[in-house]
Amino acid sequence: MKRFGLLIPSSNVVLEELVQKARGTATIHISRLGVLDVKLDQTSRTQFELETQLGAAMLLCDAKVDAVVWGGTSASWLGFAHDLQFIDQMQQKTGVPTGSCVLEINRQLDELAAKRLGMVMPYTADVADQIKLNYESSGYEIVAVAYAGGDQSNDFSSMPQDTIAQMIRTVSEERPDAIVIMCTNVAGAALAQAMQEEVGCPIIDSAAATLSLFGQF
Repeated sequence: MKRFGLLIPSSNVVLEELVQKARGTATIHISRLGVLDVKLDQTSRTQFELETQLGAAMLLCDAKVDAVVWGGTSASWLGFAHDLQFIDQMQQKTGVPTGSCVLEINRQLDELAAKRLGMVMPYTADVADQIKLNYESSGYEIVAVAYAGGDQSNDFSSMPQDTIAQMIRTVSEERPDAIVIMCTNVAGAALAQAMQEEVGCPIIDSAAATLSLFGQF
């Protein structure tokens, strides 16, 4: 039986719930990186310093895991290069195959040939703007964004299902090629699956995308 390591933000509870519901031929072992808020200031960015993130992820290798996945969406506002550096450093230091949520989302978007995107997220306006800028700098067109205005990670998991569903419907009005629920601590996986037919386009949920990575190792 394979063993997989999952690094998650310390305040994240949604990914663990999905792991517990999953049934497969592998075991998933979890480590946490201290993350309590999502802001653009330097104090908040310090939570994601590469050396700190690597240290937390490398602890998973003590369990002799077959792969490690970073289950946070920080690269969406920090820049995709952050996750590329994390993966490169992890694999150099440990030899363990490594992936990340945001890069998997981007892979799925490319697989769908989706360029016009709608985004649903719990974050503040400035974080949403930075995510939009990063994606547009990489060749995507962000046609609609719905954000809840929060910056405390603990609060993200308590977003009501009706609220998430309405945000999905709102961004779908611009007829994107795909919709992304950008935050692994938003409980959107079941909604994403259920609402695709209603809104007429694929919906990629961050938490579900994270877990799907384990099937690639």
